[in-house]
Amino acid sequence: MTWPSSRRPLAQGVAIWGLALALAWSLPGALWRPVPPPPFPFHALVPAGIGLTLLAVAAPLLAWLGGPDLATRRPLALLEAPPDLLWAGALLAFWPAAWGPPGPEGWLLAFLAAALPGEVRWLASALPGEVPFPAAWGRQVVRKTRQLALLRLLGRWLAARLPVWLTASLVLERMLGVPGLGTDWMDRVAGRDRAGLAAWVAALALLWLLSRSLDAEPAS
Repeated sequence: MTWPSSRRPLAQGVAIWGLALALAWSLPGALWRPVPPPPFPFHALVPAGIGLTLLAVAAPLLAWLGGPDLATRRPLALLEAPPDLLWAGALLAFWPAAWGPPGPEGWLLAFLAAALPGEVRWLASALPGEVPFPAAWGRQVVRKTRQLALLRLLGRWLAARLPVWLTASLVLERMLGVPGLGTDWMDRVAGRDRAGLAAWVAALALLWLLSRSLDAEPAS
């Protein structure tokens, strides 16, 4: 039995996510002093949702305005270069003491500063070339071509980059003292919370499957 070429990547992806789920559920080792799993940080869902929504809107918009040339712009590369640690440190250095701890608002600013330049470059580098066509057909056609390409990329971009944003969130949360989704992930790893980790992996796998269905090629 041979798999159709269109279904082979889907089967491979399902196998990889299934392996990740099995590894999360069978996390090896045991704690010397077992602790109960941490409560899920529901208070972090609103700031995280706002940050992800702003990033999901701003990055494609800037890539649409700048086009594939943004991928080679030096100013954008300079903004992308500093690690999340530096952005969090800069925020702490310049945050007015009279405002109190940065809190979720400071985390949101640091998250956007750290993630937005890289995501814009990521999307711009994925856009098709525009010279000689469609550039020869005028600015309106160029903008339309970029729009169609970005709409095509959007689902898979979100699914591919969400784990990266989760890791970046962990660094910022630890430095700014804002418990959130990244901290929840690592607390469950440290506490050997197999059920919680499996739920995280399952949620990411479902997001990946949703992105595949949204980007499915129409049958010819």
